[in-house]
Amino acid sequence: MRVSSLGIVVVTFLIAAVVGRVAAFPVNGDQTVLPAGTELNEDALNTPREVFHSETLHGRKSYLINLGDLLFSSPSILGGVARQAGLRCSTCHVNGAGNPKLYIPKMSTRPGNFDTTGPLFNPKADNQVLDPVRIPSLRGARLLAPYGIDGRTASLRDFVRNVIVNEFAGPEPSSATVEAIVAYINDIDFLPNPNLGPAGRLTPVAMESERRGEALFVKPFPNDPNMSCATCHVPSGAFVDHRQHDVGSGGLFKTPTLMNADYNAPYFHDGRYDTYEQVVAHFDRVFGLGYSDQNRQDLVDYLNAIGNGMQPYQYEDTPSTLKEVNDFALVLGAAITANDKDVVALAVDTIGNELRELTEFYPDRKDTSVSGGENVRALARQALKEQVLTLRRIDIAVGAGRLADAATDYEAYRERMVVAVPTLMNNAEQWSLFTRTVHDAHYAALRQTMLARRAGQ
Repeated sequence: MRVSSLGIVVVTFLIAAVVGRVAAFPVNGDQTVLPAGTELNEDALNTPREVFHSETLHGRKSYLINLGDLLFSSPSILGGVARQAGLRCSTCHVNGAGNPKLYIPKMSTRPGNFDTTGPLFNPKADNQVLDPVRIPSLRGARLLAPYGIDGRTASLRDFVRNVIVNEFAGPEPSSATVEAIVAYINDIDFLPNPNLGPAGRLTPVAMESERRGEALFVKPFPNDPNMSCATCHVPSGAFVDHRQHDVGSGGLFKTPTLMNADYNAPYFHDGRYDTYEQVVAHFDRVFGLGYSDQNRQDLVDYLNAIGNGMQPYQYEDTPSTLKEVNDFALVLGAAITANDKDVVALAVDTIGNELRELTEFYPDRKDTSVSGGENVRALARQALKEQVLTLRRIDIAVGAGRLADAATDYEAYRERMVVAVPTLMNNAEQWSLFTRTVHDAHYAALRQTMLARRAGQ
C-alpha cells in the first residue's frame, strides 16, 4: 500500500515546491533526507496487479512467501538514508512490477531510472559516475536469470543480498531473510496474456498486422542471416536467451523479457526510450534492417500483442489493501506460535506502518477538502489506530514471554479484521482517498495551501 500522511506531504511540498512537484512519502519516513523534488509515486490509486504462482495453483501463498513479501515491504532490511526515508524494496518494485514515475534528483536522469551505484544511499558503493538503470519488473523473475541489467549475477540470492547490502547500505541479511525474499520474488508470475499460446506463438485472435510483425520478428537480419529478433528474444523461452549483448546502447546488457513489456516502459538498460516505436527505430538504424514504415508499424503491433497482460492494474480499495495486510498477519500468527521474537517485531512494525498509512486514507475533520462523512471517517480511523495498539501489545507480550496473552490479542486482532474493520472502512469509503474525486480534491487543496504558504514567506 502506498499513501502519505497530510503532515508528511505538507513538509515535502515546502521542500519541493520550487520544482512544482508534490512528492508523496511513506507516513513513517523522514523525507528530508531525500533530495528536493523526489517523486516516489506513493499516492497512486491505480497500481500494478500482482499475480502469484502459488495462489494460481493452490489458492494461497506459503508462510515463506508471505514472510518474503513482508520483508520486501519493510524499511528495516535497508540501511542509512533509505531506512530513514521509509523506503522499502516495494517503493521501486510496486507489487513486484516497476515504478515508471520514480525520480530522485542527481540519482535519476528521467522518471523510471535510478543510479544504483550513486552516493545517496551507500557512499561506499559510489562509482563517481551518474549511470542510472531502469527499474525492472520482477514478474516472472524465476525464468529470467541471470540478474541485474548487465546480467552479472547468476544467483537471485546473490542479487538480493547485493541490493540490500551494497546498493542500500543495509545490514548483512540472514540466510532466512534472503531465502524468504527470493521465495516471494520467484512466486510473482507474469500476467496472463490471451495473445500468446504455446511456445510463445500468437493465438488465433491475433490481427493481421501482428502476424506480419511476428514474421518480421523471426526473419533473419539482412546483414547477418544467423541473427533475428527471435535469436535473443526466444519466444519459447519467455522471450529471453539468458545472455548479454551489445545492441548499440553503450555496452553489454542482458536480454530483457518482452512478456508484459507493455507495462515495463521506459525501455533499454537506462530507460532512454519511452515507446516501442523508438525501440524499433533504434534496431532498424543500428542493424541496418531497412524496414519500411509498414514494417515498423507491424513490428510495433506485434510487440504490443506479446507484451500485453490481462488486468494489468488494480484500483486501490478496501479489499485489495486489506488482503496484503491480512497476509502479513498470517506471518505474525505463526511467529507468535514459534516464539520467534525477531519475526514478531518485524511483522508488528511492518503491519503497523501499513495500518497507519491506511488511516490517512480517511481524512480527519480538519481536512476541509472533504465534505461529509465526518463520523464514519472518524470511526474508520479509530478502528485502525486500535489495531495498531493491539499489535504493539502483542509485541510487548511476546518480548515478556507472555505467549498466551499475545495469542489472545492476536485472535482479537484477526477477528476484528474479518468484519468490524472492513465494515467501518467500507462505510467511510465514499469520503476516503480511495474515491478518485476525494483523492484529487484532497491533493489539489493541499497544493493550493502550500503555494499560498510559500507566497507568504
